[in-house]
Amino acid sequence: MTSKKISFIGTGKMATALISSIYNKQLAKTIIASDKNNKNLNNVKKNFGIKTIKDNKEAVRNSDVVFICVKPQDFDEVLHEIKNVVKNQLIVSIAAGIKTKHIESILGNKRIIRVMPNINCLVGEMAAGFSKGKFATKKDVDYVEKLLSASGLAYLVKEDLMDALSIISGCGPGFFAYFMKYLAEAGIKEGLPKQMAYKLAAKTALGTGKLLLEKNMSPDDLIAMVASKKGITSEGLKVLNKHKVNKIIQKTSDAAYKRSKELGK
Repeated sequence: MTSKKISFIGTGKMATALISSIYNKQLAKTIIASDKNNKNLNNVKKNFGIKTIKDNKEAVRNSDVVFICVKPQDFDEVLHEIKNVVKNQLIVSIAAGIKTKHIESILGNKRIIRVMPNINCLVGEMAAGFSKGKFATKKDVDYVEKLLSASGLAYLVKEDLMDALSIISGCGPGFFAYFMKYLAEAGIKEGLPKQMAYKLAAKTALGTGKLLLEKNMSPDDLIAMVASKKGITSEGLKVLNKHKVNKIIQKTSDAAYKRSKELGK
């Protein structure tokens, strides 16, 4: 992979996770971070020793690739701030809901790629999706795919699928963690030590995902494997089905999808 100078505008949790991945795998010639938040800047400087500045324009001027990692409500302000200094840089947006066409409408005919990463890139297990803008090249697509794939899994998708992908990749870690929390607490209620229960739940989730991927199994295949007739898993599944947990998950996903759409307006 060609080594490039990468800058990050915004150094929140997701940006820091991406910086960590790129830094630890030595995927950039240099990394620059820009943010108005001194606490965030000091955090990335302390952890990675990278250059930190408060001038977004300077960050753009000194980079080949610019990751814009600010909140959707702050996104347009940043675009207008940097639009006159963006020349040949590849712009990578991680803002939920913000379409590449909207970014192009402010920056002009620039190379834009929209990414939906997830926080699991901190441990090399990211499940990401990305889509290209009108002016992004095949080289841009290949570069971003390699950058993301170095930290896990990355799919190029049509942009109209990005909101759907966001439900799984963007929200998924939070949704899975919610389920794991209460699964662990059920064990704690029956006497398991707290830390043991949380570690068991986390390892079970990790192993379940690995089993599905490495054995090319569907969720239904795995359910059938562990839910023996009149067994304890089957009894638990009866409760999930009785209370229509599948419907609750669908409503949860619908709410997240709707919000992603709203952020893009």
